[in-house]
Amino acid sequence: MTKQPAYRRVLLKLGGESLAGPDGYGINPDRAEEVAALLEEVRALGVQVAIVIGAGNLWRGREGIQRGMDRATADYMGMLGTVMNSLALMDALERAGIVTRVMSAVDMRAVAEPYIRRRAIRHLEKDRIIILGGGTGNPYFSTDTAAALRAMEIEADIVIKATKVDGVYDDDPNLNPDAKRFSKLSYIEALNRRVQVIDSTAISLCMDNQLPILVLDMWQEGSLVKAVLGDTIGTMIEE
Repeated sequence: MTKQPAYRRVLLKLGGESLAGPDGYGINPDRAEEVAALLEEVRALGVQVAIVIGAGNLWRGREGIQRGMDRATADYMGMLGTVMNSLALMDALERAGIVTRVMSAVDMRAVAEPYIRRRAIRHLEKDRIIILGGGTGNPYFSTDTAAALRAMEIEADIVIKATKVDGVYDDDPNLNPDAKRFSKLSYIEALNRRVQVIDSTAISLCMDNQLPILVLDMWQEGSLVKAVLGDTIGTMIEE
């Protein structure tokens, strides 16, 4: 008997680097196609998929801020970068035959639908992948926080933070070979440890609404499929 998914609807948080080339910058069409193939494996299980993507491959606001740039300006530039990434990923998905909609919190109707909660849910119910660009539409909030917010709005069952690391560690595994990976953390433990892989505002928001967060390595073979099937993988952050 085929194993059934553990979740009906998931929100997948991707870093902009997931679309980047070897140097970590720009949009690599080959990498976008690889991401699309991974997403198709999840959608094929009958799971509804929403995506929030960052813009670290195009713009790192903190670098501008360090040079004296206004924080709000830097954040708005990042929001525009997320829409560019959203369009690139949409193109890769649709070339793979997957109906996709890009919705933006920043109004730009020529390239994306405005984000409207009920419309987003309707797209999911019609088996479309939705990509939610523009962050929250407000400066001072990260795309991690946007992912947590959108996940609650669309009534997702879990936030999956897909990164290049296979979970949360007690130390940097790149520097310390003896670093210990946690299979599970409570929200409070994650906040107290100031985990670097997801920001504290997003964790607090999920904690207040009992929304679990799963941190995993999306490039580990079969990791996303294992996650939605409920297999033990990565680090689960929950009550």
